[in-house]
Amino acid sequence: MKTIITTDKAPQPIGPYNQAVLNNGMLYTSGQIALDPKTGQLHLEDISSETKLVMENLKAVLEAAEMSFANVIKSTIFISDMDNFGKINDVYGSYFDDATAPARETVQVARLPKDVNVEISVIASL
Repeated sequence: MKTIITTDKAPQPIGPYNQAVLNNGMLYTSGQIALDPKTGQLHLEDISSETKLVMENLKAVLEAAEMSFANVIKSTIFISDMDNFGKINDVYGSYFDDATAPARETVQVARLPKDVNVEISVIASL
């Protein structure tokens, strides 16, 4: 059975999608970008702070599903410039324990929504 997960602690969807869907113990999050959930403003000052806000938005969605980053089994990172990989990876990695970190792919793309530099989604399991 599909359950829609929503929280006001992460940005609200700007299209025909939800923040996350829980189905048979698996949580599928929509991609998060550096939108401040309180103001709706983008935060693109530097790639490290941008990535931190993305991860905090994901954390809020996970918490709304009564999960944490420990439940994440797979993540996908889209970046606009592979030269930012190291800084993104440093922030991203601070949210996981190396021994139990999820599977992941990182892909450079030509363009992301609202011209952000990074978008991340995760799949988690109860």
